[in-house]
Amino acid sequence: MEKMNILHYPKLDSILMVERAIQESEDYPMRMELWRSLPKKMQYQTFKLILDYLERSNKIMFEEGKVVWIFSNSSKLNELIDGIKNNKY
Repeated sequence: MEKMNILHYPKLDSILMVERAIQESEDYPMRMELWRSLPKKMQYQTFKLILDYLERSNKIMFEEGKVVWIFSNSSKLNELIDGIKNNKY
């Protein structure tokens, strides 16, 4: 994580809001798309801090600039795994 002067730490409800937005998105959003789609606005610095926390806790990863939910309760990930199993790759 790059060194930054943190002015505001996120509250739990903000972290949960970002988690829910990632999980409920139909496609894997870019960071800016995700930030703009949030139901409540927050500072971009706070949003980046939440994404850093989610990445470090192995809940998300970044693939070609897109935010991908990888935590084990991901229905998209489970569908992908099932598809791979059924096609026997």
